[in-house]
Amino acid sequence: MDFTKLTGYLNTLEEKYGVHGLDIKITKEHDTVYRYMTGHSDHDGKVPVSEGDLYDIFSCTKVITMTGVMQLVEQGKIDLFAPLETYLPEFASMQYASDFKVGQFPFSWPTEESALLPAQNKIHIHQLMSMTSGMSYDVAAKPIREVVNATNGEANTRQIVAAMAKMPLLFEPGTHYSYALGHDVLAAVIEVVTGMTFGEYMKKNVFAPLGITEMFYQIPESEKHRLSAQYAKDWNTGEIKPDKSMIYRITRNYESGGAGLAATVNEYSKVIEALANGGTGSNGSQILTPNAISTMSRNWLTDVQMSDFSRTGKAGYGYGLGVRTLIDGTKSKSPVGEFGWDGAAGAFSLVDPVNHVSIFYTHEILGMMEAYSEIHPTIRDMAYEAMEL
Repeated sequence: MDFTKLTGYLNTLEEKYGVHGLDIKITKEHDTVYRYMTGHSDHDGKVPVSEGDLYDIFSCTKVITMTGVMQLVEQGKIDLFAPLETYLPEFASMQYASDFKVGQFPFSWPTEESALLPAQNKIHIHQLMSMTSGMSYDVAAKPIREVVNATNGEANTRQIVAAMAKMPLLFEPGTHYSYALGHDVLAAVIEVVTGMTFGEYMKKNVFAPLGITEMFYQIPESEKHRLSAQYAKDWNTGEIKPDKSMIYRITRNYESGGAGLAATVNEYSKVIEALANGGTGSNGSQILTPNAISTMSRNWLTDVQMSDFSRTGKAGYGYGLGVRTLIDGTKSKSPVGEFGWDGAAGAFSLVDPVNHVSIFYTHEILGMMEAYSEIHPTIRDMAYEAMEL
């Protein structure tokens, strides 16, 4: 294996894109075949990136959440095809915005004052996972703000998700694809069926079996100094500026299944390494069966929903249960069946159950769309060239 070309490419990212610090780990089978980090983890450019750095991984959280959900599906505690109201009755009667156009930009999220119609279709569990439930991603919606204010910022996961049930849908459930808060809702479903908080369940059943101790929904005060410096790209000027926003930890007690995790690269990699190896971690612990991984990683979208998803620009991919999934091998050097997701600040996860490969890359720049259209595909393809796969 020769990763020289990939290393050279990573070394260009600061000058070309303003990536001030990055970290990447690639495993095959259960061996680390490549590890590289460069740059700084602080805004002043004085502290070099290290293995101990924590990263807010935003939507890369979804891959981890789906692992927990699929465990409970395997156990028969969650039914993929059950209506959501079976677990959360507050979602029994939903309304959708009659004039919302999926894929139209710019747009505004619908509110209670929008033209609304009663939904005829029920939201089903698998639709929360595949982004076809009709939910929005409006974390600043009025119902959420109200419960945050009423609890002085102390609302827990169930309380915030109950507020989400008051938010209008974008369309009839099951008819379109739109990126949404469904994985946050699934965190509440996990709480209902297990009697544990979402974080407690994940720690006991996903993190602890793999030996993970540094993955947090709420970063302890004692560990916050380890959080890698975050930036944001100004869409008007292109300037990369320091930024400390994290809107998905809505309260001090909220555990976001969609975007709330902070982790080190080593710790996150333990999960995707297991998924790449039939659900079994390097320590021998099995967190999922190959059948569950196959169910999660197949394309779940209809032709209409695929048309919606195509606007994300992920060439060759469909969407499974919380993950993109490669369905056209001519668009990538990775094989059909490769899956994973990315995060709002530039994190990227890849799981290859065919070659038993995992890739986790991260930097911290919000709003830099080139991460998804240029950096991630280039890293993926250069990695496969290096491994001669």
